[in-house]
Amino acid sequence: MLSRVKGLSRHFTEESLRAYLLARSERRDDGCLIVRGYGRRRDVHQKVAGRAWAHIAAYAVFVGGYDPALDVDHRCAARDCIESTHLRQVGRAETCRDRRQEARCRNGHDRELDEVTGRYRRVCRTCNREAQRRWRVRRAAEVATARATHGRGPSASAGRPGSGTPGSDTTPLSRR
Repeated sequence: MLSRVKGLSRHFTEESLRAYLLARSERRDDGCLIVRGYGRRRDVHQKVAGRAWAHIAAYAVFVGGYDPALDVDHRCAARDCIESTHLRQVGRAETCRDRRQEARCRNGHDRELDEVTGRYRRVCRTCNREAQRRWRVRRAAEVATARATHGRGPSASAGRPGSGTPGSDTTPLSRR
């Protein structure tokens, strides 16, 4: 059954993987069994035992009957929890339905509800507007630098023949 877990190192048996996961985890007060994976970040899915996701390996070892066609979901919403009573296998549609959406974006702006779906919009309009403004400023600076470098800017054209500014070339105004 462990052969069905994608990314799991082949040298593990069920007993050795169980011991490995328990050695890398600690129990919290709320009942979650939190695993320490390869990364430093907490409350994210952790990889252990090769390149396998810890919650999937824990489901295969502690619960059994792992089906790779289904997702392993956390009932406790702690993504680094491997407690067997907190894990369940569900279909992709149920995983997407249960996904929690925050009312605020990561920058603290209130997110808007989409009229069609009734869910929060993926992109915060305020953050998107600010990002577009920053891009426009950056792009205008790049264009101005390029024009000045290649002699096409307003300061470079003043005084060149044919630039259109009065007195910039030697031809009389009557012939222009």
